[in-house]
Amino acid sequence: MDDELDSGSTAPTGMTPTWSNLHDWNTGLSGPDPLPAADAASLSGTSDTKTAAAAGPAAGPATGSSRAGRGPSKPRPEWRDPAELPGVQRAHTGAFGQKLQALDDAARMVMAVMDSIDVNALSDPEVVALTQMVERTGRPVDAARVATATVVGYRSRSGLGTESLAWRLGASHQNDLLIGLTGTSVPEMKRRVSLGEKVAPRMLGGTVLEPEFPFVAAALAAGEIGLDAAENIVKGLADYKVHGRFDADQSLVDGGEAELVESATGSVFARTPGPGDSATATATDADDADTGAGAGAGQVCTGPVRRLGASAGFTFPADRIREMAATWQAVLNPDGAAPTAEILEAKSTFSFGKLSQGLHPLRGGVTPELKGIMQTLFNTFQSARSAPAFPSAEEQQRIEAGELVPGEILDERDGGQKRADILRGILVQVAQDPRTPTMGGMPPTVMVHVNATDLINGVGVGWIDGVEGPISMKTINQMVDNGGFRPIFFGGTGAVLALGDKVRCFTPLQRRAITARDGGCIIPGCTCPPQWTEVHHVQPWQNGGPTNVSNGVLLCWYHHHNIDTSGWHIRMVLGMPEVKAPHWIDPTGTWRKPPQHRAHDPKYRRQDE
Repeated sequence: MDDELDSGSTAPTGMTPTWSNLHDWNTGLSGPDPLPAADAASLSGTSDTKTAAAAGPAAGPATGSSRAGRGPSKPRPEWRDPAELPGVQRAHTGAFGQKLQALDDAARMVMAVMDSIDVNALSDPEVVALTQMVERTGRPVDAARVATATVVGYRSRSGLGTESLAWRLGASHQNDLLIGLTGTSVPEMKRRVSLGEKVAPRMLGGTVLEPEFPFVAAALAAGEIGLDAAENIVKGLADYKVHGRFDADQSLVDGGEAELVESATGSVFARTPGPGDSATATATDADDADTGAGAGAGQVCTGPVRRLGASAGFTFPADRIREMAATWQAVLNPDGAAPTAEILEAKSTFSFGKLSQGLHPLRGGVTPELKGIMQTLFNTFQSARSAPAFPSAEEQQRIEAGELVPGEILDERDGGQKRADILRGILVQVAQDPRTPTMGGMPPTVMVHVNATDLINGVGVGWIDGVEGPISMKTINQMVDNGGFRPIFFGGTGAVLALGDKVRCFTPLQRRAITARDGGCIIPGCTCPPQWTEVHHVQPWQNGGPTNVSNGVLLCWYHHHNIDTSGWHIRMVLGMPEVKAPHWIDPTGTWRKPPQHRAHDPKYRRQDE
């Protein structure tokens, strides 16, 4: 194994390989030729492999699983810690060893400096300065990690077979070797290699070409850009580069890349004069930098990309760079959305994941148009109480008379929980709409099965047809409270004996009457519309509470689900509901009438003069 590292595929230290590589094509990374068969055969260093290599020439043509140009099949060498290999140990000597030692000294210096700093004791200006300096210090290291992972991954690609660096070191594939060398995760290695393939030199016909993203590569090499911003630029423009999915003016693509790099770094990067360029053909400002045009001479620079100086514009974070890259996509291919709309629409999807910690994760993606519709709908309901409200003179009198709860009602739900409840209300309303298609002759109905004894005792769980996870008895009681239940009687053998009538269910006429009285959720401050509410038995149905208008009130799903634990209390007085707020909202514990339906509220009626 060690002999192969000495004689193998790496170029001399400090030199860029310039020979052709049969495994490369345009977008291939620049790299050395594969090892000759004789050198590759000596990789493992074991006696059986050496014997197979020696017997190779006399063994005749390769047969069976042998592949042309790679010699006969042979066992993969056993994995050894690369640090124990004599060849790797010799790499730590000489001129290259001095460079490795300098890196080690730099790492120790950083650790020593950080050990001397008590971060928690720093002042605000000091911790801000340290945060920026630590980020700046780590960026060259991040760029080096991308470069080394890319080269190792390229030399370990499966197409090389037994000539692969991974195979010769006893690893099964490039990711196996990379995580063995670094101790990091496979996703992180894939991330580094994916970015590195776009910012590393390429080979074409024996000629080394510049990276596919030269401005990003230059910014990484200069330690000016972080990996997140670099990835966002590469992902945003990759489809518009040569051999991408969309045709685009490459000068515009280069200009977009240069502008995004400038926005991410606060520095101007531009091409410098090449061997055949005039000495005056140097881009000296941001406008010239985008195109590579030389200032003064009007010529085009063809040399490598370099940092020219600080930008006069603003610097933006990586998330903003992703949004700016999307804007550039529209500039580069303004008609691209039309021919691909059907493809993108077909990829929009929605599904449920496996039950985890009591929740089914939602998976999928939506088009920008659908997101706009959903976001506007959510914002409309979430902003209902976003504006500050001050009591009017009439409301102040009601507060003083004990008829109105003062102040804003606290809602402990976060934005995600509110959006989920809004979506629930929309779906319930659609399910109850008579125009909704039926299934098997029945409207969309959630069927919950629960044992009668468990339901009476208030213990156990229930099950919904087609859903693997159980639901709590609290949720079952809420569903029964709103929609009633239908008993099914079974015999000793499990056969169905009888199907009872639906009970504890408010009729449509009763619901209309209650809606006309309450006008929506009766909890003060709740803006849930009446069509999204549920009917709640004020006197619980389990305790013999009747199912009639005088015992039913409207509650939104959230307040209905938490009515027994939220601290709110409801009672009926002469057919009208009254509510008592939790102590932390109304310390007086006063029973108050909820807001009336607009049709019955005097302030909404015309007064006789």
